[in-house]
Amino acid sequence: MIDRMNSPAREIEEARIVEAVARLYTSANHRIPADMRAAMERACEMEESPAGRETLNLLLRNYDTAAETDLPMCQDTGLAVIMAEVGVDARIRGDLRRAIDEGVRRGTREGYLRASIVAHPLRRVNTRDNTPAVVHVSLAPGNRLRLVCLPKGGGSENASALRMLNPADGREGVIDFVVGRVSEQGVNACPPLIVGVGIGANFEGCALLAKRALLRPLGQTNPDPDDAALETELLCRINALGIGPGAFGGSVTTLAVHVEAAPCHIASLPCAVNIQCNAHRKTEVVL
Repeated sequence: MIDRMNSPAREIEEARIVEAVARLYTSANHRIPADMRAAMERACEMEESPAGRETLNLLLRNYDTAAETDLPMCQDTGLAVIMAEVGVDARIRGDLRRAIDEGVRRGTREGYLRASIVAHPLRRVNTRDNTPAVVHVSLAPGNRLRLVCLPKGGGSENASALRMLNPADGREGVIDFVVGRVSEQGVNACPPLIVGVGIGANFEGCALLAKRALLRPLGQTNPDPDDAALETELLCRINALGIGPGAFGGSVTTLAVHVEAAPCHIASLPCAVNIQCNAHRKTEVVL
């Protein structure tokens, strides 16, 4: 998070944003983050199934090949999700939305990324450059612009879901929904998975909580003790399903479960599950 207080006003040129987004989108598809690679290496040590261990080793080799050749680690290079955290003392000289889309367009071309976006969900005409991106903008103290890129593949995003639970369903209702969703759709989402869980807020806010949960460094638990305990229980319950790496069976179906919670209406208990595949791609920069 941008944490500079009482900072002087500062201008950020549109061209810098275009360049940064192009670099982020390309790099995310070519190089796996260090925390994800470390989690996969730990999973190799933990996995009980020979087929599961072999799958994990193949995925690690795939990461290395992608980085060495500057080619995508997966043929589905994902819908570009961009989190833009704008400092209140930062002035964007130009159009932020336009700059992000131009960066995605340039990154698609320069990074040899597959064009996967249709301009209208029912007419299905490909835009041919992965635009427009999905952009979430928030304000923060300071005069910087933080950009986070999270490409989301179709298989993992299709496995995600949101349900408006009854408050009486409580903690067990959340567990049943999350574990049930992975049980039903996890085989289609290229495990081992990262599972982001949002609880609370409202319909759209809950989905965004689950998406943002995927950005937390792997191995970092929720600071709230109850939410941390829920993460641990969900991790154990999901891995007990036996889906395993590549859905070939095994003890590591998910590498991490991250829970994010927010206040909600007394009559509601929204719960969202946003699933990420083994190509857990995320990059960020601060301008």
